[in-house]
Amino acid sequence: MMVIVEEKMKKIENGSIITPKGFQAAGLHSGVKRKRNDLGLIYCENPANAAAVYTLNVIQAAPLKITKESLSEAGKIQALIANSGNANACTGKQGEQDARMMRQVTAEKLNLPEHYVAVASTGIIGLDMPMNKIIPGIKQLHLEDTDRSAEDFNESILTTDLCTKSTCYQAKINGKTVTMAGSAKGSGMIEPNMGTMLAFITTDAVIEPPMLDLALKKVTNQTFNCITIDGDTSTNDMVLVMTSELAKNETLTPEHEDWDVFLELLNKTCEDLSKMIARDGEGATKLIEVEVNGASDNEQAGKVAKSVVGSSLVKTAVCGADANWGRIIAAIGYSDAVINPDTIDTFIGSIQLLKDSQPVPFSENEATNYLKEDTVTIVIDLKVGNGTGKAWGCDLTYDYVRINASYRS
Repeated sequence: MMVIVEEKMKKIENGSIITPKGFQAAGLHSGVKRKRNDLGLIYCENPANAAAVYTLNVIQAAPLKITKESLSEAGKIQALIANSGNANACTGKQGEQDARMMRQVTAEKLNLPEHYVAVASTGIIGLDMPMNKIIPGIKQLHLEDTDRSAEDFNESILTTDLCTKSTCYQAKINGKTVTMAGSAKGSGMIEPNMGTMLAFITTDAVIEPPMLDLALKKVTNQTFNCITIDGDTSTNDMVLVMTSELAKNETLTPEHEDWDVFLELLNKTCEDLSKMIARDGEGATKLIEVEVNGASDNEQAGKVAKSVVGSSLVKTAVCGADANWGRIIAAIGYSDAVINPDTIDTFIGSIQLLKDSQPVPFSENEATNYLKEDTVTIVIDLKVGNGTGKAWGCDLTYDYVRINASYRS
């Protein structure tokens, strides 16, 4: 079934957040940050059905509260205003007023009801928003459906990221071409259940908000909730999906014959963004992918994968190109997953390190050379069932400490 689904899809290499029908974007430098763009806008030509998931940190920033409020009105969003450089988190009543003002000014600019506007912020926690820069910036934003406007938006949401992150796919649903694209930021404080991470996804598929919410939650658990950089969970961030419904396919539900195609379209988009975030972890030099097979179920496989990719000792071993399998087996053991400690096979790439939890001979030089590559895959077979799962992270380097030791200064 999955092969058939994938055959209906293709990646659009030059696609962006404005490739789905009905979307425009903008970004500019308002002065919140010293240099690059720090204020961005996504706009849909009609009220878009929408769904969102949010950080599970109990302390949540003001923009999340305002976005939840907007979505609760009708499940529709027509515009998103986002800034970087200031998280508007732990800023009390003033922070909520500022987030509402961002929503209000954006709505007035676009002649929209306020509840059709979502708000997102990312950056330093605990500072009042510089509204003297934000408000004029919003008024100066110029929407376009061009590659430049999409890249301006992509840049506007970055903090310590080294690069913009975007992806785009198309698929056939009912014979109609459905497009989906995503833009994201995230570099540090990324922990499963999301931390300083923003992801915005646009599509033109026809789907009602409850079904979009169902699909997003399912896919988030398989993608964004499977990345970890440093084990911290932030106060701010979200994944927001908006659909213009201009593809004119039949309304998607789990009973639709192409429901799995839509799920895979969303999954591919979110997985690409997840990997980009993991690869761009603060100070990172390598993407680490952990693939777990043979678990009692998929949830247990995910537990093991996240435990291994989140281990600081595994991360530092990968950084140093050290095939220290003891760190991998230890992280499996404390994952709180159902395992048989006597049946575990582990590999880095194609090089087997353990068979039935016992070491096997391998070439240290070959392993070291593999670990020097920019993508490292750790494969684990628990041999207790048919569950599978993946997780993504990055190595832990000297630069991570340097970046975070001076983040505010």
